[in-house]
Order: sequence, then structure tokens, then C-alpha cells
Amino acid sequence: MSSTTQLPGAPALPAGPAPKISFVSLGCPKALVDSERIITHLRSEGYEIGRKHDGADVVIVNTCGFLDSAKAESLAAIGDAMKENGRVIVTGCMGAEPAQIREAFPDVLAITGPQAYESVMSAVHEAVPPQHDPFVDLVPPQGIKLTPRHYAYLKISEGCNNRCSFCIIPSLRGDLVSRPIADVLREAEKLVKAGVKELLVISQDTSAYGVDLKYAPGVWQDREVRTKFLDLSRELGEMGVWVRLHYVYPYPHVDEVIPLMAESKVLPYLDIPFQHASPQVLKAMRRPAHQEKTFGRIQKWRDVCPDLAVRSTFIVGFPGETEEDFELLLDFLTESKLERVGCFKYEPVSGARANDLGLPAVPEEVKERRWHRFMAHQQAISEKLLRRRVGKRLKVIVDEANGTTARGRTQWDAPEIDGTVHLSSRRPIRAGEFVTVKIDRADAYDLHGTVV
Repeated sequence: MSSTTQLPGAPALPAGPAPKISFVSLGCPKALVDSERIITHLRSEGYEIGRKHDGADVVIVNTCGFLDSAKAESLAAIGDAMKENGRVIVTGCMGAEPAQIREAFPDVLAITGPQAYESVMSAVHEAVPPQHDPFVDLVPPQGIKLTPRHYAYLKISEGCNNRCSFCIIPSLRGDLVSRPIADVLREAEKLVKAGVKELLVISQDTSAYGVDLKYAPGVWQDREVRTKFLDLSRELGEMGVWVRLHYVYPYPHVDEVIPLMAESKVLPYLDIPFQHASPQVLKAMRRPAHQEKTFGRIQKWRDVCPDLAVRSTFIVGFPGETEEDFELLLDFLTESKLERVGCFKYEPVSGARANDLGLPAVPEEVKERRWHRFMAHQQAISEKLLRRRVGKRLKVIVDEANGTTARGRTQWDAPEIDGTVHLSSRRPIRAGEFVTVKIDRADAYDLHGTVV
């Protein structure tokens, strides 16, 4: 995901026009939150955020460095900024390993790692000093957001304690560091007061929230609340908005949150990256390998909360994956009937332990065939599940509107990664509103309906 964002400019100050920063944000929602924080800080100091590199005083590129393809996209974005402007500051995950950037672009002004907000601001100050009299009140209490007004990502921690063999996130972002719960809840409260209707809770490992702090209590609204996944979910569930939980590692205590979903405190939606189903592949990935327990837990969750939708992502073509391993994965899809599924072809990542396992690489043409088989298999499952929605009336949040037609999502769909509800209405519809929709038909991934 990438974006180049323009926000309303600050009024010119007596010293001259506000210095202008062009900003490019690449990567996942967690990186998007980093971008929001940097832009909020810039705006608080009087900097204007522009759309075009040409004419900006400095360009900031927030990179992604997880996969080689993401690195290539980041390098291309840096190249474009250097060509169009020439004064470039690089930050983000790829900045944690600056040699490759310096080799390609030796004249970038500065390179910082992920979530290094102070270093980014120092580099900006050196390149173009701020105005002496910034209009701090130009920044709203909730900060600057790069998402539509009606939803926002709420990042609760940085880093990760897991050591999956295909992943280099801990080397880029470090071990788990949880934000104090009072800080998270204050941010959530500000977002809700600003009109946000859906909070998307994100981190590298959401269900590990607070383990590094030994679940220490914080003070929130004159009472103690533990820095813990369950307590955070409960408190967010009292704010009167949709709360969606992403990147949930399936620890046993996740079971405790399912009743909140059954009570409609938290959306009945769990984003759990299972990655595979073969015990052999999961062991090589250093992931939990108890497939039979996974089946049982999903069924237990659905018993408690029948409306629950489980989304997951999987990797095909991991080193050593055999045809038998892949068939086990297809069998898992058939049996578990996950509502939303994504699939990636394995890419070797520089520095990942998977490179040193000594397992045979899966040929690219085999990866491609397995990916297509996986997607076709899951498409049939998705289509069958969505047909059950036809004829029902569902609550939908509108993401984009154009008069009497619109696109929105149900409680079972996250923005940009899941399905869409295509709407028609007799009255004009506005983005950000909730509507009740009678579902008329379904296709493989989306629903179509009429506002009632």
C-alpha cells in the first residue's frame, strides 16, 4: 500500500511562507500510523504537507523493507523523489539497513529506521528549519490521519517477540514494546470524539499486548485497567464504535475476548495469520503446528459467537513444501471454512532464518500453480459462504459514495483487504454513515444490495 498525501496548508507566517514537505508512505497499516505521527509532528511545527515533490523543500519517503518486492518499490519511490526533487529523507523499515539505500542513492539527506520520529524531525530541521512561531492549534487533538475520516488505525505496540523463520520484523523493529494502556485509550477517545466510527487495532502481535510490561495496570477514568489484550478490548468496546482486531496470534487467552464479540462489544472478526496448515511446514516456519487444536478452537469460538468471521493469510511455496503439505493446506481451508483468506507466494527475505534451513527451494512455476489452485479453492468456499447473506438485512458502513450508489463494508470486512458491499439507494448516501442494506446477490468476494 502506498500513498502520497496532501493536507490543508498552514497560513503563511510573518517570516515567509510555511516550508513544504512532500510525503510518501509505503507498506502496511503499522507503517501508515508511523507516517501519521510524523505528519502530525510536522504540522504542529508549522510545516505544510504538499502533494508534489517538485517545489517541496524536502521529500520524506517512509519505506517498507519486509520483502524484496517491497524493497524494490521503496527504492523506486526514493528514485522518483531524487529525480523530481533531490532533497530526500528516508525512514521506515528499509532504513534499518541503510547500506542498500546509500549504494543506490548516496546523496539522500538522511536515513532513519522505523518509528524513529525524533531522528526524522532532526533531519527535517537540519534540511529546512521550522518557522519560529508554529500554529500548534492547526493540529486537531486526534492528530493528522491518512485514512478516511470515519475509520482509523490504533497501533498498540511496536516490535515482536516471535521469531518466525520467514520474518525479519524483530530485526527491523525490535522486540515487543507495548504502549501504556492509558495512552492507547486516550488516543482512541480522541479519535471517537473526532468522528471516527471504526477503530482498527493493529500491532505486530496484538494478542501479546502488555506481556512486556507484565500486564501492569494503568489509570484510566479514575480506575485501574491492566495493560492486557482482554482489558483493552473491553475498554474499547465501551466507546460505542466498531472495534476490529487485527494480527491476533492465537494464544489461549484469545478465547477470553470471544464473549465480547458475542455481546456486540467488539466486532465478531478475528484476523489470525495462520500461514500454513502442514505440521512440517509450520515447524520450519517456527509457527504453532497443532492443526487439530486449531480446528477445535475455531469451532469453540463459533459456538460462543456464531457470527464470528475469521480472516487469515497463508504462504505457499515455503522451502521444503511438498505436494502433500500443500494438499493438507487445501484440506484445512475446506474444513475450517474461513470467511476471508489471503495468500502470498513465498519470497526469500535477506536476513531471514528460512534461508539457512537447508530445505529445497520450491520452483517458481510450482509456487505459481499452487497459488492459483489455492485461490480457486478458497474462492469456491467464499462464494458459498457469501450466498448465505442473500436476502438478509445487514448493517453496512459506507466507505465511498457517489450520489445514490456507494461502496461499503459489513462488520465482517476490514477496509482494503476484505470484501465490499456495492449499494444502491433512493436517497443520496454519504461516506462514513451506517446504513441497513438488503442483500440482493453475492459473487465470489463481494455483496450487492439496496439500502432500506
